[in-house]
Amino acid sequence: MPKVDVYDIKGKKVSDIDLNEEIFGIIPNENIVHSVLTNYLANQRQGTQSTKTRSEVSGGGKKPWKQKGTGRARQGSTRSPQWIKGGIALGPKPRTYTYKINKKEKRLAIKSVLSSKVIEKELIVVDKLPFKEIKTKNMVEALTNLKIQDKALILLSEKDENVQKSARNIEGVKTTLVNTINVYDLLKYTNLVVTVDAIKKLEEVYA
Repeated sequence: MPKVDVYDIKGKKVSDIDLNEEIFGIIPNENIVHSVLTNYLANQRQGTQSTKTRSEVSGGGKKPWKQKGTGRARQGSTRSPQWIKGGIALGPKPRTYTYKINKKEKRLAIKSVLSSKVIEKELIVVDKLPFKEIKTKNMVEALTNLKIQDKALILLSEKDENVQKSARNIEGVKTTLVNTINVYDLLKYTNLVVTVDAIKKLEEVYA
């Protein structure tokens, strides 16, 4: 069973915590992580790209010139793709890129990334984030005390406006909740800062 240290916002160790092996101690499945990440990115695509076909551009009601005798290639409409301002042949049209993936795969992917964070020692557990006011300076100090230099994802068990708004203007720092966590954010941010309450909620949801 993995065990990690628990720190306060001053960077001092206050205790340690045993992590659920089913969530934080499995062998990471890279194939599943890749599959779920690809699905997440595809689902974020808007699919609003569009081009006009020959039926949607203006003009072309009259045949440009007679069929034979001019020495030029025969043409039926100025809306054909070869004409300037003609329609686009086989161009993109609005579509959805969304597709579904098995819930068990999503859960396994998140467990795999969480386990890799433990292996790489990129999981930082804090006892709590007692911010009494919205102040970016306080969050910067807390991250500095925890010796976090790379990108950091702060995982909370529930909404905390003081914490969330104190972190939103710091480059490379993002806050999220246990019920909105996703593989993309876990992979994008090097360090995962988790409160003890968030650890307990993760174990309730994913165990």
